[in-house]
Amino acid sequence: MAVEALSQQEIEGRLAELPGWSLEGDRITRSYRLGSHVAAAAMVVHIAQVQEELDHHSDLTLGYHSVSLSVHTHSAGGAVTAKDFALARRVEELAPAHGAH
Repeated sequence: MAVEALSQQEIEGRLAELPGWSLEGDRITRSYRLGSHVAAAAMVVHIAQVQEELDHHSDLTLGYHSVSLSVHTHSAGGAVTAKDFALARRVEELAPAHGAH
């Protein structure tokens, strides 16, 4: 089943529902600050588990007290799709448990 690229208007509308997320080039992105490196590493592991569950993976970067995601859909030619927003919503749901902001 092919995944359809979202229009610019659809992307903007969905981003309005996800504070902190933005469109950078052909990807949606978000960075989180955490209280410690260990908390950031734990959040990365949690995100990786969700990505496996969804079978949709972002570029995920662990910093000293930070976690950053950058995501688009390879099977849609690198466009932003509903799959990207499904992953973003799941990350938003798990972030508070890690003290991320």
